[in-house]
Amino acid sequence: MYKSVRGTKDILPPEVFWWQDIEAKARDILTIYGYQEIRTPLIEDIGLFRRSLGTFSDVVNKQMFLVKRLSGLVSEEDKEKMVLRPEGTASVVRAYLQNRIDKTLDFVKFFYIGAMFRAERPQKGRLRQFHHLGVEAIGSYSVYLDIELIMLVQHLLEEFGVEDFTINLNSIGCNNDKNKLALFIKNTLKTKIIAFCKDCQRRYETNILRILDCKNRNCQEILKGIKIKEDYLCNECLVHFNELREGLDSLQIKYKLSPFLVRGLDYYTRTVFEITQKDLGSQDAIGAGGRYDDLVKELGGQPQGAVGFALGLERVLLAKKQKELPSQRVLIFLILLGERAKREGLKILKILRQNKICADMDYQEKSLKAALRRADSLKARFVVILGEQELDKKILQLKDMQKGLQREISIEELLRNPKSYLC
Repeated sequence: MYKSVRGTKDILPPEVFWWQDIEAKARDILTIYGYQEIRTPLIEDIGLFRRSLGTFSDVVNKQMFLVKRLSGLVSEEDKEKMVLRPEGTASVVRAYLQNRIDKTLDFVKFFYIGAMFRAERPQKGRLRQFHHLGVEAIGSYSVYLDIELIMLVQHLLEEFGVEDFTINLNSIGCNNDKNKLALFIKNTLKTKIIAFCKDCQRRYETNILRILDCKNRNCQEILKGIKIKEDYLCNECLVHFNELREGLDSLQIKYKLSPFLVRGLDYYTRTVFEITQKDLGSQDAIGAGGRYDDLVKELGGQPQGAVGFALGLERVLLAKKQKELPSQRVLIFLILLGERAKREGLKILKILRQNKICADMDYQEKSLKAALRRADSLKARFVVILGEQELDKKILQLKDMQKGLQREISIEELLRNPKSYLC
């Protein structure tokens, strides 16, 4: 028997209804905020992520799935150039430039919901195929856009039913500021790096800011002795960060200043934030985001301010306040006794569904008692019982499962105005 690939997960009923609920709420809220949905391919050119995420980032170095070339199906020049997308921001910016949206609109607000792929060690809340709800706003350097996105991520999580989450906030400044911070870290850790994990020893030479984000306990203990101040920020970036905090304070949005928060992708500048929830354990991040003012230019466009975030939907589902799993609500269930009744029942089903009434029937030819149990398991509010005697009288039995009452009604009357009987 075949099994799903390790690190992937089937989403089955009734769990799928939680996903639909989150996606529906997200679309409603994002529409209110003025965001439009965009859908990009699952496969992209590997160069897109090398350019945007950084050649030495963990995602590019260790976590991307290469799409293997099949003989005769992919041209030689495309050999080993395609990957499954590991994140959504670079794909959205690529689509923004390729489709010349930047030539027609000076400011855009996009959102996406879809699968991402990373070759990570599977564990709770961390899969090889996972799903992101992402938001990208391109075309503004305004600090008020940063404020809006943090306000939006809080709004979404509260609507989803996630409680006790923390918005961790920092500014890594412009590229010059990032270089100053990197030099400070390099000098501070020069005599201590030998005590860090092998990944951090590699990062010390290639992507030193990532050391601050290491989850290794020993590395975290060593880092506790480092005091990072905001003096690496230039005046312009410091003003931007102060205005961001003032704006969040004015909206009474709570956040925690996290000087070690740098994010693992090279394209971030200035604002970075991460949302964590303590009940998730060591892998406590629900989502993250920030500014990427240089990415549009890096991918071939004109300089454009931009900011975005992504929420991991699997993480959201783990963190949200769990209630009883919803089930598909069948408003009316038909029990049809005999061939004549089945033929007539299909006509009734058709009319009920055309009137947008959720209806189903017994397809297993069960006994009346067993069919009633099936209706009860579906939480059907009403049951229609139709047999030979009812057909001869042109009536049906309508049973209210909630009230325990049963009555005869005319088939013609039910079909003429079904909603008047189902309340």
